[in-house]
Amino acid sequence: MLLIATPTLILPGQSQETAQIVTLIALFSAVLIMTEYASVYPSLVEFRDAPPFNRVRFMSLFLTVLLCSIVVRGQFETTSLTGFMTAIGALTGYAMDFPWSPVRLVTEMFPEDSDASSLFLIRTLTGLAYLISLLSLAVFAILMRLQGWPARDRVFNVWVNLPTFDPTAGGDVVSRLIRDARVNISLGFILPFLIPMTMKSAAILFDPAALSSSQTLIWMVAIWAFLPASLFMRGMAMARIAEMIREQRRLSYERAVESGYVPA
Repeated sequence: MLLIATPTLILPGQSQETAQIVTLIALFSAVLIMTEYASVYPSLVEFRDAPPFNRVRFMSLFLTVLLCSIVVRGQFETTSLTGFMTAIGALTGYAMDFPWSPVRLVTEMFPEDSDASSLFLIRTLTGLAYLISLLSLAVFAILMRLQGWPARDRVFNVWVNLPTFDPTAGGDVVSRLIRDARVNISLGFILPFLIPMTMKSAAILFDPAALSSSQTLIWMVAIWAFLPASLFMRGMAMARIAEMIREQRRLSYERAVESGYVPA
């Protein structure tokens, strides 16, 4: 609820209709997540029993929305906090603004006659969001290495943590997990470049002027940065699960050999 309501709470001048719609969406999302985690049988949320995967993803998205909202608020009311976050975003945005970079592709989505202040804001938001997504990937990779994710002191239930993955669909489970991991990692790498190019190519159907709304701009930038990072993390997680299954098979085979059930 707090995640969805953050832009409305931080940005000034929000209409009553906007607040009502955001409140409805926030309530619906809260009920959905609470029901999912309270249920014994999984339905949608992946890795719900393998922390801190979802915690890292949630904090990444929440920080992106929060900090982008603070930067946008600085366009209406300048404070030391908004100035500090704007400076960090601007520095990161300029560092990443080189030919064919994701930040450059996002800024090129907008009309060439856009004013300098709008382009500065877009570059700042994209730089800040992309920095947070990269940091979230680094944090998850470190946690995987240091904590041996998923925790070895508990049983990892593939059905609970991967409800959309059917291990009986055919083929070797390890091979399918590795294939899905490669697909997710590839999408996570390509989407920051592909999304701006696709939106620019579909300019007939998509009007960049619609992004004049502060909330629309914040959510667009947040999703653009979060979705590829989330897919990249999912690919890392599935590769890790495939490695665990392969290791478990090896240990089971060695125990069977020691017990004389199979020939050495």
